[in-house]
Amino acid sequence: MNPRLVLAGSVTGAVIVALDGTVLTIAQPILQRDLDASFAQVQWTSTGYLIAVASLLVFAGRLGDRYGHRRLFGIGMLGFGLASAGIGLAPGVGWVIGLRVVQGVFGALLQPATLGMLRVAYPPDRLRGPIAVRTAAIGVAAAVGPLVGGVLVAGSGWRAVFFVNVVPALVFGVLALAVREPERATEVRLDLPGAALLAVTLGFLVHTLVSPHWLGLAVTAVTGVAFVRHERRTASPLIPRTVPGAPLGVLVAASAALSGTLFVSTYVLQYTLGLDPFQSALRCLPLAVLMVAAAALCPVLLRRAGARRTTATAMAVLAVGILVLSHASGALALGTGFALLGAGFGTVMVAATHVVVRESPVGSAGVAGGLQQTAMNVGPTLGVALTATEVSLVTFAAVALAGAVPAAGFRATITDRGRPGNRSEIPARR
Repeated sequence: MNPRLVLAGSVTGAVIVALDGTVLTIAQPILQRDLDASFAQVQWTSTGYLIAVASLLVFAGRLGDRYGHRRLFGIGMLGFGLASAGIGLAPGVGWVIGLRVVQGVFGALLQPATLGMLRVAYPPDRLRGPIAVRTAAIGVAAAVGPLVGGVLVAGSGWRAVFFVNVVPALVFGVLALAVREPERATEVRLDLPGAALLAVTLGFLVHTLVSPHWLGLAVTAVTGVAFVRHERRTASPLIPRTVPGAPLGVLVAASAALSGTLFVSTYVLQYTLGLDPFQSALRCLPLAVLMVAAAALCPVLLRRAGARRTTATAMAVLAVGILVLSHASGALALGTGFALLGAGFGTVMVAATHVVVRESPVGSAGVAGGLQQTAMNVGPTLGVALTATEVSLVTFAAVALAGAVPAAGFRATITDRGRPGNRSEIPARR
């Protein structure tokens, strides 16, 4: 496929998923009232989706490696769009929960493919730009999502937030499946036992983080150990050893620190400082603006400083932003803190994702995309779960700094300067 069309599809898929989560948050109170649902039922409209997505992302990525990322992307987009339409027509909250799980399944199919398609369509030395564009688009979606959700809910009710992504999802799904060009795929064995063990592990992990319980923790530990032992012994593991692990740890730490900080800051802005939701959103606006700007600038930093120094510095900036917010009350201090958060997180997103995608072989691009998306789902869930223990923002700053440690391993993985010994390096363009 045309690389520009691939990029457009990748961006659209990522934005649809990002918008879906942000606008749903705005719609949930009205949904609860209109469907006469309990608070626990409303929680499951999000939890059911998260469990389905987290459980299947890596296996879905492997399916893309075997059968083609474009095919999985098309199926995922069509299913996601149809499930969204079904939720918008749902007669009761039970239907909403069930269809959200279905939507999560198709979301798991399309998300790894958005990165897998980029890895196949672009040579390694040109991946920085497309990944930066994709990250910037996600930042814009996160910024406008609450505004779009508020407008739709106020004007047409909660059902409108699910209809908004139906048309683009169906259009790009049909386009992806209509292309007749041969697609590169890999003849790999599907590790079904490994996929099942990982799905159970991640599903129970997410559920335990959302609703802590000793049984869920025990199941997560047992199946996690069984998965690791299985992967070490099988000839065709679900997660190839060639997929770098260090940037995944960075992404988990960065997203956990950001999400936990935003969760705490929302309550500080509205309850402690007495701001209304709109005023709170204005205070947070520098985060989205700087996230987009940082994503655009990051390819230049990667070329000049390399992934290790860029990522470590960005994690430090993220930590400083959290520390500023921990003592902020005035508009200037709050704006500065949120701006540093956006600059740090936007840079980390591009840099770490670039390492994951570029350093993974083309034949494992889907698995790499699935792992990246898994990290971006587990991290925020972990961050919000930590807030239940009433930790301070200083704790999240420590999480961000701890996340800089895995970045030290990037030198062994990628230097961005074409030095000998790296199996995928191509001299960067200047």
